[in-house]
Amino acid sequence: MTIALQLGLTLPPPGSRHVRRALHDQLRAAILDGRLAPGLALPPSRTLAQELGLSRTTVVTVYDLLLSEGYVVARTGAGTFVADTGSKAQAGAAAGAPPPGPPSGVRLNPALLAPGGARTPTPPPEVAVNFRLGLPDTSGFPFDIWGRLYIRALRAFARTQPGYREPAGRSALRAAVAGHVSFTRAVACRADDIIITAGAQQAFDLLARVLVTPDRPVVAMEDPGYASARGAFLAAGARLHPVPVDGEGLVVDALPPDAAVVYVTPSHQFPLGVPLSPRRRQALLAYAAASGAVIVEDDYDGEFRYGGRPLDALQTLDGGTRVFYVGTFSKSLFPALRLGFIAVPAWARDHVLRAKQVADWHAPVVEQDALAAFMAEGHLARHVRRMRAVYDDRRTALLGALAAHCGDLLAPVPAVAGLHLATRFRRPVDADAVVARALAAGIGVESLANYALRPTQGGPVPGDGVAGLAFGYGGVGVDAIAPAISRLAAILRDAARSAG
Repeated sequence: MTIALQLGLTLPPPGSRHVRRALHDQLRAAILDGRLAPGLALPPSRTLAQELGLSRTTVVTVYDLLLSEGYVVARTGAGTFVADTGSKAQAGAAAGAPPPGPPSGVRLNPALLAPGGARTPTPPPEVAVNFRLGLPDTSGFPFDIWGRLYIRALRAFARTQPGYREPAGRSALRAAVAGHVSFTRAVACRADDIIITAGAQQAFDLLARVLVTPDRPVVAMEDPGYASARGAFLAAGARLHPVPVDGEGLVVDALPPDAAVVYVTPSHQFPLGVPLSPRRRQALLAYAAASGAVIVEDDYDGEFRYGGRPLDALQTLDGGTRVFYVGTFSKSLFPALRLGFIAVPAWARDHVLRAKQVADWHAPVVEQDALAAFMAEGHLARHVRRMRAVYDDRRTALLGALAAHCGDLLAPVPAVAGLHLATRFRRPVDADAVVARALAAGIGVESLANYALRPTQGGPVPGDGVAGLAFGYGGVGVDAIAPAISRLAAILRDAARSAG
């Protein structure tokens, strides 16, 4: 194995007449089969010659031959690089050909690609107005303050022994999170109850590993619901049981008798937006106690409320016995931060901690310390208050535009929180056709059916049980909303006439 190329080369002894041919043939083969990828810089001829114990003239001759054959390109002052030869392997990758199957005897976990699980992340479409769900507006985030606190945390960390840290997370951040959820959501917990995760998605993954067992694999989930949470439970071997959602949230009477876990978004149901009513909250807790189930409460954007008194979190009502409370900073700060948390009942703490340690040991330390200072100095609370007013203006503008242009076509689902709004079709419409035509017109909008499940013999798959559109307004300015909805209304009318 050469150090310069990380490539196994087998050459005749130095002085053999066949050295040059062997070196050429093996480099050429490595380029053709993709081991030397297009654009890779080959080592300088002098370096490779010294490493292989050859004369530099031999290596230069081989490079020149590869250059004449088109396998490498020379850039003046930069060096020699592998060319894009259009080989079979490269052509297959470029054309998006499916990868080969696993070798004989190798099995992969099919649940990771199961229909109904987490969708592959894709870049947001390049459109003029993008009502994509799940994205906050980061243009108003105080990055200057964040940068100052981050540098301060980095300098402090540099003065310590930069080894592994505690899986639960930094004590200062856990204390700040406990105080934050206590003040904003009346969640009764201590710093020791908090485990810091890489966003809410890792929280779901850890809880799925801990709570889904071979003898109790059933996980009840809202239908429609959050696909990425479904993916985490499916990957852990769960058998999903879709539960319908109505105007009061999760229909508790439709829960199965054998569920080990109930996943729910009670503050702002995803994607419909309805809150779980007080009556249903009490019924859900009673169900969990009677059936021996636990509840995963996803409070994914509970900070952004626009009216009315917030309902008590399930964790508060339960007293921390059967509820795992999951929160994230992706909406209140920015998604790339990848920090979230779980408020864990004391009886499960050791198991969740071990799952966290197995997964990645702990979250990034400097980011944790910067966030702890950001919260302790009041910057998070100020930013949330400021953005709540911004999002409220956008929500009001969206509701007004829908009423003015689409009142006979779309019925908004009542909601007083979050960063998106769900609507139902008032007339039969092909949602996929509307979404495609809107995209072509420069408007990004999503079909609610993308988030639905329906049971089939093959397991849960995306269904069409929810007919409507979802509008995320986190990244859309007020002035852009009404013109976009006006254009969308014309598309909806054409689709309604075609369906009618």
